[in-house]
Amino acid sequence: MTTTRVGAMFGLFFTDQKVETYAQATACDIGAFNRFFHAMLERGVFPAPSAYEAGFLSSAHDEAVIAATVGAAREAFKVAAG
Repeated sequence: MTTTRVGAMFGLFFTDQKVETYAQATACDIGAFNRFFHAMLERGVFPAPSAYEAGFLSSAHDEAVIAATVGAAREAFKVAAG
């Protein structure tokens, strides 16, 4: 997985390549994104539902929420990897 970000806006891409173009984004592993997305939902975290949407971090996300999200993501990445 790789990430991109601008300020508090970020994207997650399941690839080992840097993603800078639409073509690179559409070449990513959408199946892995879908497994990750559903694993996060099962853990109570609601990421953007499309591999092409951005996520946003805000001041409403305190340290406890961030820690819970990171913990859920660690488990969900294992599911996404298959």
